[in-house]
Amino acid sequence: MNIIERYTAASGRYDDAEMFYRRCGRSGVFLPRVSLGLWHNFGGNDPFERSRAIVRYAFDHGVTHFDLANNYGPPYGSAEETFGRLMRDDLMPYRDEIFVSTKAGYDMWPGPYGNWGSRKYLMASLDQSLRRMNLDYVDLFYSHRYDPVTPLEETLQALVDIVRGGKALYVGISRWPLEALKFADVYLRERDVPLLIYQGRLNLLDREPQESGVTGYCEEHGIGFISFSPLAQGLLTDRYRHGVPDGSRMSRGGSLKRNTLTSELDNYLSLLSASASARGMSLAELALSWVQAQKGVTSVIVGASSVDQLAMNLQSRGDIAVDDIPLPDKSVLV
Repeated sequence: MNIIERYTAASGRYDDAEMFYRRCGRSGVFLPRVSLGLWHNFGGNDPFERSRAIVRYAFDHGVTHFDLANNYGPPYGSAEETFGRLMRDDLMPYRDEIFVSTKAGYDMWPGPYGNWGSRKYLMASLDQSLRRMNLDYVDLFYSHRYDPVTPLEETLQALVDIVRGGKALYVGISRWPLEALKFADVYLRERDVPLLIYQGRLNLLDREPQESGVTGYCEEHGIGFISFSPLAQGLLTDRYRHGVPDGSRMSRGGSLKRNTLTSELDNYLSLLSASASARGMSLAELALSWVQAQKGVTSVIVGASSVDQLAMNLQSRGDIAVDDIPLPDKSVLV
């Protein structure tokens, strides 16, 4: 094993606390306006030292929330393993300053018990996640997606029992429809395990949580809202302004398809770029700032493939005027 320099967190990491942290709904939890997501770039196929540098930079600059899921990688589970190594080697002295979330709901292992929302899957998955991350508990555990077959009571009672068993402090749900959100809110409150937060995709190209009433319900009922993919997997950055660069997510043909980049979308991105330039901002800063300025939004989850990229995203602000930022018509939405 290589000898590594012992990590000491920056002493000024909370200097901007008043501006950088927001209360999550009506809970006692404060989250940074920008959280670090480990969906991409932190798996077993990625350079560990790059992942380490990004996580260290994040924490040194006040990012206390690290968002994971059981199947983040690739391969599945490897992002949690990377984070577990960082916990063991770098972050364990700061465990009580860090807010770790993970999830279960998507395909994870073969057979009938490695997917969706059954009690067996959720509890087994969390046990595996804790081992991978070298943790006794997570701060937040999510049902990663709505299960249309498993009774909601089964999924939600599993979340209740996970908290009562000390394996998570709070629970959340991700991408549940509005009526299921309402049911979950009531069910969990009645059992004294209130829903802390809802995770949904909200960005300038996808405003479904607002249009469906999810963000409004969360704000009215004291539930936090956190946006994943606030940059639409890189579309709302300068990365694709002049075609598809080699090595980009779109070039690899994964979750971001080449046919997404239509002429209508390209024209809209040009308008956004002009609006960003007029404010002295990058397109990514403008897009992140727009999400942070929306009512009820607690935090945005950003990924990063480099320290420089993360540093740029941390410059985004939630206090800018957004009324004059152009919104796309339906033909542009992805």
